[in-house]
Amino acid sequence: MEIRRRQPMGVELVRRGVVSEEDISNALEYQRIYPSKKIGEILYLQKACDPQKLIENIGEILGTKGILLTKALIKLRVTDYISLDIAKRNKAIPFEIAQGRIKVCFSTTDFNKNMDSMRMLFLNKGLVMESYISFESEIEKIIKSLEGSAVNTFSSSVNNMDSITVLVDSLIKTAIERRASDIHIEPLKDRVRIRYRIDGELFTATDISKEKQSQLIGRLKAISNMHQEKQEAQDGRILLYDAYNIRVSSQPNIYGEKFVLRLLKKNTKVRNFFELGFPYDEEKFKKSINKKNSITIIAAPTGEGKTTSLYSIIDYLNRPEINITTIEDPVEIRIEGLNQIEINNKTSFAGSLRTVLRQDPDIILVGEIRDKETGEIAIQAGQTGHYVLTTIHTVDSIEVITRLRKMGISDYDISSTLATSISQRLVRRLCPECKRKRPFDQKEKEIIDLIGRKYKIDFNLTGETYDAVGCKNCNNTGYYERIGIFEILEITKDIKEEIVKGKSSFEIRKKAFEEGYRPLIIDGINKVIQGVTTLEELNNKLLIY
Repeated sequence: MEIRRRQPMGVELVRRGVVSEEDISNALEYQRIYPSKKIGEILYLQKACDPQKLIENIGEILGTKGILLTKALIKLRVTDYISLDIAKRNKAIPFEIAQGRIKVCFSTTDFNKNMDSMRMLFLNKGLVMESYISFESEIEKIIKSLEGSAVNTFSSSVNNMDSITVLVDSLIKTAIERRASDIHIEPLKDRVRIRYRIDGELFTATDISKEKQSQLIGRLKAISNMHQEKQEAQDGRILLYDAYNIRVSSQPNIYGEKFVLRLLKKNTKVRNFFELGFPYDEEKFKKSINKKNSITIIAAPTGEGKTTSLYSIIDYLNRPEINITTIEDPVEIRIEGLNQIEINNKTSFAGSLRTVLRQDPDIILVGEIRDKETGEIAIQAGQTGHYVLTTIHTVDSIEVITRLRKMGISDYDISSTLATSISQRLVRRLCPECKRKRPFDQKEKEIIDLIGRKYKIDFNLTGETYDAVGCKNCNNTGYYERIGIFEILEITKDIKEEIVKGKSSFEIRKKAFEEGYRPLIIDGINKVIQGVTTLEELNNKLLIY
């Protein structure tokens, strides 16, 4: 069935009298903060109108039937007809069957994309599919409730698994379901602790009995292609899961071997820099990164999204007439049109960079400046007509200059080549499904006013803030995914002079403030005022009070 829409969903809903133009305006403001959410879903979350009327009209616009799907309406055992993996992947729930026809409800977000494949799946089972739609959040709640018994009993059942193969598979699949980026498998004195890192925070998932430790380690080594007999640090990969490339690192400790599994999604799409939280307009973004004969450095501690930002910038600059080469450790996202080089134990950033300079590049991405040699070659590349993008570990954009100096890079080379320094951190976003609105309290106002006076900025606190509450959608944390907070240091003529004169970072910072530089905390406070995150989360990241 071909779906035709002459008008955008919001325009059509206003025309039908389902919602007002003000409702659509509020929804679009929400969508600016959460761009993956569709207008219909946002109107539902914001309780803009009667949900039954809303979903029925959305269904009519999409050429199908809209219902408010609840568990009470499900009159069959879902897993008798599709696996939970298929239900999750397609965001589809079969809910009723009669006389060879099966009713299947899709989310409004994925309806048109997944309908045909699901129709074929049921035809192969001898069933004719009738399609319905419901709100994505309701579909996800039902899927989570269906798998809830398995998830909720995970800790108690994991030690009863006879097969170590099943146990390891369960650990990994549960981590994937909970959106974990890393799995920590840690031998302790009397048990093996399993922790998941979700949205940057570590959570204990379960403990495994000490008796299973040797079997668990043996299985992990087997599937990650490590040496079984070696009790030393090793690196490997697990390639058993279609959608994931899992990097594995082992390190002996006093109670055994600790493993960390990094879950990397295959075919991950590069996110737009503004989706990552970049606070300025596109004109300033272009000015910051559209350079020649220079270097742009992204600065942050480990795990704060530097590589993701690099990919976003490179994807923005990628055009057929530009030769872009990347040197990475490892290549995490493959981008069409780029020449991507992966560092291994036989190569280094410095060695690969020397070779790349003979490959006629226009733009070079160097994963990280780790030492003087790499820094000097990157500087030379910037001085000889190339644009270099790279990262470095420092606390903010101004300390990039100090870090380069400590590596042994001369003040002249820094001032003549460094064009832009961008510093960032990742803070957790408030969960859109459970965050609770309230006025700023007096203590919060005092903290924000103090920061405003320090940097001569007048923050508007007449609006409201939000509390993190917690629900099933966010694993009861109150937060769902992360967003960046940023600061930009443009290396202007005056700042170049400060660097050449050997001025301290304190003096350079003072000059930068005169020219419009604002630190990370300013973007962070603005995101608190916008309702994206909380002051508490910002303090956890930046220690502002």
